[in-house]
Amino acid sequence: MQKKYIPIVIFCLALVLVLFAHLHGRGLAAPVFGFALSSEEEEEPAREVYLTFDDGPSTVVTGRILDTLKEEGVKATFFVVGERVGGREETLKRIADEGHAIGVHSYSHRYGEIYSSDKAFLTDVKKCAAVIEKITGEKPRLYRFPGGGRHEKLEAALRSEGYEIVWWNAVCGDEEIPNATAQTLVETAVKTSKGKARVVLLMHDSAYRKATAEALPKIIDYFKENDYVFKSL
Repeated sequence: MQKKYIPIVIFCLALVLVLFAHLHGRGLAAPVFGFALSSEEEEEPAREVYLTFDDGPSTVVTGRILDTLKEEGVKATFFVVGERVGGREETLKRIADEGHAIGVHSYSHRYGEIYSSDKAFLTDVKKCAAVIEKITGEKPRLYRFPGGGRHEKLEAALRSEGYEIVWWNAVCGDEEIPNATAQTLVETAVKTSKGKARVVLLMHDSAYRKATAEALPKIIDYFKENDYVFKSL
């Protein structure tokens, strides 16, 4: 090779090396295992829905609700009234056996008695918890206040007993809307849940809530279609 071409060859080689390094640095080489998403591409956290049922168990309505939950592969949470367990022990046991969570909603559901004093309140809680534990073999750890509302002193007492207090942020309207049809309950559940990443939906499974059992499949369909993950508490 003539000496006059040596500088040109060196320049060309250097240029090739620079271009290779530049392209390699921009990630054009195939990754071995993949790569992390950038901050703009990060996936949103999964949306969650907790189906909760108050005031049961009842024989027909709770049974229909459990049938639907089983068919759909969905777990829920039932807040039990201890006084209503008598004669429905098998229904309560079924709730537990099928993997649903069970919480205390009171023994009597009579507000005047429950809230008459701190002592009366705690007696009611323990009485209901004892019924649940006797039938299911599990001591409940969840509590929902009858009638809702905030009761700061009682909340502190419950937490000292190891309870987690559960409220809600959406309703189907089976308590709030007199004589509501199943379709109205579906529409209300959708309306009150819309835009929430974590939904705790209040429903009822007492004996006169047949519309709730009828609405439940469509309520579940709505949350499935909108990519919610079903959880029990």
